[in-house]
Amino acid sequence: MNALPVAESTKRECQACPVADHAWTRLLVCLSCGWVACSDDARGGGHARAHYEETDHPVVASLEPGSTWRYCYVHRRNV
Repeated sequence: MNALPVAESTKRECQACPVADHAWTRLLVCLSCGWVACSDDARGGGHARAHYEETDHPVVASLEPGSTWRYCYVHRRNV
C-alpha cells in the first residue's frame, strides 16, 4: 500500500514553541498529518515527540533542505 502525500504546514516553525517563547534547533514534519514541530534537542522542545504521544502519528521527517532523514517513534529508529 502506498502512502498518500501529506500537505505540510505552510509555517516553517514549531507550532508550539512560540507559545512558550522557545527557539528550536531542528524542525520535523509529521508524515501522517503535516504538523511541524521541534525535535528533542530543542530548548524546552520535543514537541514533535509530544505530537506523536498525543496522536500516535509515528513517523517524522526533517525539514532541512535536501534531507531524506525519517524517524519512527514506534520502532525508535531511522526509517
